[in-house]
Amino acid sequence: MEAGIVGLTQTGKTALFNALTAAGATEANYTKPNVGIANVPDARLTQINQCMETEKIVPATIRVVDIAGLAPGGEGAGNRMLAEIRNVDAIVHVVRCFEGTGEKVDPVGDIETVDLELMAADQKVVVNALDKARKQARTGEKSAKARVEALEHCEQVLEELKPCRAADFTEEQQRELKSLGLITAKPVLYVANVGEDDVATESDHAKQVREHAEANDGQFVAVCASLEAELSELDDADKLEMLESLGLTEPALPKVAQAIYDLLGLQSFYTAGPKEIRAWTVLKGANIREAAGAIHSDIERGFIRAEVYQVDDLIELKNEAAIKSAGKLRMEGKEYLVTDGDVCHMLFNV
Repeated sequence: MEAGIVGLTQTGKTALFNALTAAGATEANYTKPNVGIANVPDARLTQINQCMETEKIVPATIRVVDIAGLAPGGEGAGNRMLAEIRNVDAIVHVVRCFEGTGEKVDPVGDIETVDLELMAADQKVVVNALDKARKQARTGEKSAKARVEALEHCEQVLEELKPCRAADFTEEQQRELKSLGLITAKPVLYVANVGEDDVATESDHAKQVREHAEANDGQFVAVCASLEAELSELDDADKLEMLESLGLTEPALPKVAQAIYDLLGLQSFYTAGPKEIRAWTVLKGANIREAAGAIHSDIERGFIRAEVYQVDDLIELKNEAAIKSAGKLRMEGKEYLVTDGDVCHMLFNV
């Protein structure tokens, strides 16, 4: 699972990418996007560690791709750029809400420039697929009929200048559309990139981005990407001093990472012991056997059952022996659906 960072040029996309991944990347281009791994800050790892000693702590991670920006003049997205966006699972749309580049700050206009480009790309895909599906439907192919209905719905939504994610599809229609990789059907997080003078508040520009996100089935977060990139390079003491000078208590970057994590439909479960406390990533709705596979394919293959409790139980009762005595330690079989915050001991035999 990965998220693609998109937007116009000079919006701070790469600064956000660098802040998330500590990559020190230069501006993405049309031939080679920047790709990196970002840690997902998680207070529960610290809470588990307060109840048991361990040699190391490993957070969950997300994969992010910094995709080349569109030119403000409307030069259009290249095929390679569109292909990169189609390949990601979610979109992080960075919008300029800061002064200083010489260009007028127009967040909604900038969003529309990008969105119209992406909707136009989806329209081409839908038109071509619809022609093919209609021919197949005439032969009586049942799945083709469902595909035609889904594509016609997409076509109507796009003609209304709305993203495909705004459409209400049935589960069958969603299955038929999945292989097309429609860009505007992907979940989107709008990131209002504000100036350093606005880090403690929410400017009118950022509010416009928030309102657009709410009206277009998107999520929203505000951040000063240049500041976060700078903070990411400092040690803890210098970071705290800089935050205090700005009247802040903590960086905004963890909110961005967590928002991307949620956008991808991910949740965390944990393994905990003297060697390692670790957050593992699974899709929401995954069963415990699939979670075992996130650790290792052999554990999934030989899965027997899992001992499970919640981080909150550990915080309350302080250790696993007390959790067991209180009847909070559960034995779960392979059909158990993992809950965010589960601590799991996998029992397996291979």
